[in-house]
Amino acid sequence: MNFEKLRELLETEAKSEGLEHYEIYYTSSEGLNAETLEHEISSFSSGVSAGVSFRCVWKGSMGNAATELFEENELRSLVRRAKANAEVIENGEQAIIFGGSEKYATVAESVAQMPQVSDIKKLALSIEEQIYGESELVTEGTQSGVFAESSRVELANSKGLRLSNKLFVAGAYAQAVVNREGEAQEAFDFAMGLDETDALASKSVSDAIAKLGASEIPSGKYNIILDGKQMRAMLSAFSGVFSGKNAMLGLSLLSGKEGERVAADCVTLVDDPLKTENGVATAFDGEGVATYKKNVIENGTLKTLLYDLAYAQKAGKESTANGQRASYAQQVNIAPFSFYIKGGELSDSELLAKMGDGIYVTELKGLHAGANSVTGDFSIESAGFAVKGGKLAGAVKGFTVAGNFFRMLEQIQAVAKDVKFGMPSGFTVYGSPDVLLGEMSVAGK
Repeated sequence: MNFEKLRELLETEAKSEGLEHYEIYYTSSEGLNAETLEHEISSFSSGVSAGVSFRCVWKGSMGNAATELFEENELRSLVRRAKANAEVIENGEQAIIFGGSEKYATVAESVAQMPQVSDIKKLALSIEEQIYGESELVTEGTQSGVFAESSRVELANSKGLRLSNKLFVAGAYAQAVVNREGEAQEAFDFAMGLDETDALASKSVSDAIAKLGASEIPSGKYNIILDGKQMRAMLSAFSGVFSGKNAMLGLSLLSGKEGERVAADCVTLVDDPLKTENGVATAFDGEGVATYKKNVIENGTLKTLLYDLAYAQKAGKESTANGQRASYAQQVNIAPFSFYIKGGELSDSELLAKMGDGIYVTELKGLHAGANSVTGDFSIESAGFAVKGGKLAGAVKGFTVAGNFFRMLEQIQAVAKDVKFGMPSGFTVYGSPDVLLGEMSVAGK
């Protein structure tokens, strides 16, 4: 059943149920994924899926129901279930069906086509062979993978709003395992896009080899540079502190600090839903509000928290268009889109030179388990490289970095220019350049 026919059926049923305010949110996707292990395809998946949710306002509350079954009786039942759910909702949140923004940005729909299954498998095997060809130290456990997903989002509501978006995300990864005299190390790297995979094998192997022979370091205070990949992981772990909902519920120490300085002058934190390079750009959020690029932190000052419609109204503010839906079946949740620390003027090597002596942290192990998203405290097992005179001076391991996310933002001394983005999850992707944090507590041997 195509979306227009589905919409017409749901609207007819909504009117017969006496519903004046309602919304239809539909997603469909097609995906391919191939993984290798020991020179053959170890797993392959191919799937097509679609689902629809129906939200309605009834007796002042918002009811919601969802289904993947597009039979007429099921769709009619969907409307009745959403109405019945509204009868029992007592969360005190304002039920809002959005009438539409004045203007929406233009986001070019992806014209990329899904690759052939044979091409996906061939590329995955080719990457694995390249990994083995990089060094005789590469050993069992080495693997690679390639994925591609095309999806569409459709939103329609009783106020005449009609929005749609088409997305295409593809990429590849390499995980190299090396062994030298009984010591094994591994490294992971990925690339977005299927035409950007040439450097994957060499990068993953060189990173794994660089970890061999790592030594332990004594406890103490060290200057720290956090690799951009790890800083973006920090942003992911603590992204909830930028939610206006969490601030209102007492779950963020940024509550009441909009307009105040919360970070160093060199820190600008951007949320850009329109950033096309990450493959998940969207001109509207999960409630139909027009998205826009915004500085959450600008030169150290907290300009805004992130809001959906309900919590923006509670706070007496405008929605920042951050009411996301992780899937058609899930409720609206406040979340960032392309969320990243803006790059500075220094290259990665210049940032190392600026630090002089210290530790370049390239691994944070078990970050989410070792971080308290409310207080900002973290204590995380780490690994990386000693830095002497601004140059990498050998791998180090087995140390723990402890600190506080909020204080860390205030103590950042400099940021590099190259922003390193991760893989998208839903509509969210995190990014950061390398950051010089200054002196931090390190527990070593």
